[in-house]
Amino acid sequence: MDEEYDVIVLGTGLTECILSGLLSVEGKKVLHMDRNDYYGGESASLNLTQLYKKFRAGQEPPSSLGRDREYNVDLIPKFMMASGELVKILTHTDVTRYLEFRQIDGSYVYRSGKINKVPSNEVEALTSPLMGFFEKRRAKKFFEFLQNWKDEDPSTHQGLDLDRDTMEEVYTKFGLEPGTKDFVGHAMALYLDDSYLNKPAREAYERIVLYITSMARYGKSPYIYPLYGLGELPQGFARLSAIYGGTYMLDKKIDEIIYDDNGVFQGVKSEGETVRAKQVIGDPSYFSDKVRKVHQVVRAICLLQHPIPNTNNADSIQIVIPQNQIGRKNDIYIACVSAAHNVCAPNYYLAIVSTIVETGNPEAEIKPAMDLLGPVTEKFVSISDLEEPKEDGSKDQVFISRSYDATSHFESVCDEVKDVYKRVTGHELVLTKRLRQEEEQAEMAA
Repeated sequence: MDEEYDVIVLGTGLTECILSGLLSVEGKKVLHMDRNDYYGGESASLNLTQLYKKFRAGQEPPSSLGRDREYNVDLIPKFMMASGELVKILTHTDVTRYLEFRQIDGSYVYRSGKINKVPSNEVEALTSPLMGFFEKRRAKKFFEFLQNWKDEDPSTHQGLDLDRDTMEEVYTKFGLEPGTKDFVGHAMALYLDDSYLNKPAREAYERIVLYITSMARYGKSPYIYPLYGLGELPQGFARLSAIYGGTYMLDKKIDEIIYDDNGVFQGVKSEGETVRAKQVIGDPSYFSDKVRKVHQVVRAICLLQHPIPNTNNADSIQIVIPQNQIGRKNDIYIACVSAAHNVCAPNYYLAIVSTIVETGNPEAEIKPAMDLLGPVTEKFVSISDLEEPKEDGSKDQVFISRSYDATSHFESVCDEVKDVYKRVTGHELVLTKRLRQEEEQAEMAA
């Protein structure tokens, strides 16, 4: 281990594995290390034995739950937008060749004590109980405005400026009711709270259009999910990194991170050996002195023996509970997948509830979501610190990612990848379709 690398990556969470893959493809010499003996770090998918070992040390899983290998339980549940940034990254790097995806059945939103499907087309919109007759007409005009908007054509702007006017002003222009704002802002634009209402409308416009275009790709919902769980994603990027010369070391204890006299990163000491590099990327757990806690996230992993009630027996769904529906500051998310996605035994469903902690009793905070699930066979609750780096890494060449948030989609993870990538390389991540490696080799040989 006396080699020198361009970059050492610590931790095999999805953010770190994507960055490792991207940098390897660009010709960087990357060494990737993790103290765990499995891929994924905080975003791993665990089998039944690993799940019980993590949450109930010393307790064996009951045989009634099925076989160990039938389970791939995500510690942090997230779905992919069909037209979102993660799909673009997967396509850009050709990691799609290692993965198989299945569509998520439906997207739901909680309103006035009930869950309702977010309309996926005009026919559903016309019959949806989320809006009354006149509100449907107003909403139709609102969505037509968004889809017809062209920056260069003022005739499509209806007197609005997305870079100046707030989203609240856009809603007001179309006379939308509070309930409609709720499901548009939280179940479509996927905001965690209502602070977006007082910011320029551009970002919300882009998020809503992303939802609509993702929905248009497959129909039932805008989300897709990898078979065998999210743990497949870090492994896919690890394989990509390895193809391009990256070196992986799992189950590797990190004894010390070494700095020079000016506090600039020099290398990592592991099991008596030192390996050197110009830069280091890692998750917050490797740099406790360089991160600060900003929130906590509570998550409940629940095994059910039935689909979630009132969802038309869907084998997979997302439910968003907007914060002001239940008197909170932050939304609650429910992500549900099933045996159809090869993540649990036949006739079982896996529902994961998550939100940002606001009180001293986190489990009581997720009760509104738990009440929607029906009888729960097994429940595993965790409370994690949500941490962020104190500095951007330019001084010490230590580039730390943020912890995974409470959202049940990947858009915030992709923002994080792009942010760390820019900090490390000094330039923006530009996503284009890459040639496969064998095509590149054939081109070089020609």
